[in-house]
Amino acid sequence: MRAPAAVLGGGDAAESENRMLMVNTAFAVDLLRQTFGDAVQENVTLAPYTSARIGGPADVMVSVKSADELANAMQLIWQHELPYYILGGGSNVLVSDDGFRGVVVLDRAKETRFEIGDQPTVWCEAGVTIANLAKRCASKGLAGLEWSATVPGTVGGAVYGNAGAFGGDMTHNLIWAELLTLGGREKVTLEQMKYGYRTSVLKRGEIRGIVLSALLKLKNSSKEEVSVKIEQFSERRKATQPPGASLGSMFKNPEGDYAGRLIESAGLKGTRIGSAEISTVHGNFFINHGETKAEDIRALIHLVQNTVKEKFNVFLELEVELVGDWNI
Repeated sequence: MRAPAAVLGGGDAAESENRMLMVNTAFAVDLLRQTFGDAVQENVTLAPYTSARIGGPADVMVSVKSADELANAMQLIWQHELPYYILGGGSNVLVSDDGFRGVVVLDRAKETRFEIGDQPTVWCEAGVTIANLAKRCASKGLAGLEWSATVPGTVGGAVYGNAGAFGGDMTHNLIWAELLTLGGREKVTLEQMKYGYRTSVLKRGEIRGIVLSALLKLKNSSKEEVSVKIEQFSERRKATQPPGASLGSMFKNPEGDYAGRLIESAGLKGTRIGSAEISTVHGNFFINHGETKAEDIRALIHLVQNTVKEKFNVFLELEVELVGDWNI
């Protein structure tokens, strides 16, 4: 069943589209509130839910607190063919100033279960903050996730995009991920995820699925050893990456090089458009100095891509996702 169409009269195409969106929004709110009640909100500004603190409103937001709730919400959304976006920690995401015309599912599913033994593991729902998970592992003397202790975002996002840092990534930890697909819930193994550098079958669109939970492998160690390693990574991050509101790494590193080095060599560090700045500490980070518009960030993206291409014949591919309505 599709969302009911509006009965449209005269007027231009833009006005007709707006009327359609209003009808679909009202339909989506009524549909989701039947199951999720007050967890459904309208016209929610997305900036506070992103690490960059940038972005306009979503027509509808529904907050889910378990993998089952996430699955239920997505089944309703798919059944009625509503436009959607799933938001976890809000890193590596640039939401447009016009916001998102559809339903944003805010994933707050955070149940976690440890299995201690000769081959320790942790099962966690997709909304778990991965940096917090690494610290919980350290408190139990469990190693393997230290690389993620300074990574913003959630387990679901890390599984989806093969997040990584300091020589580690999800290929070293994932045993399987539970996905919701159009065929139902299924477990997908590490091999089936077909991970590459900051990508997977999910991110490439080869499988249409939503990460509900994941089982990660760990190693036995000591609290002291794991905590020291996390502290070392944290100090390295503070020394090489800027503080403040940012999206995380803006561009993927091209093969055999680093995006930050190319941006610095192009003389672009410190460049500002509005309140958006290419960091003077690390060229692959764009900083929001307050009330920054998404279009200012987008303008810096274009400037960097064009300049680096002109100077070095290298096209820098975005690591962040552009969400919402954009004037291309």
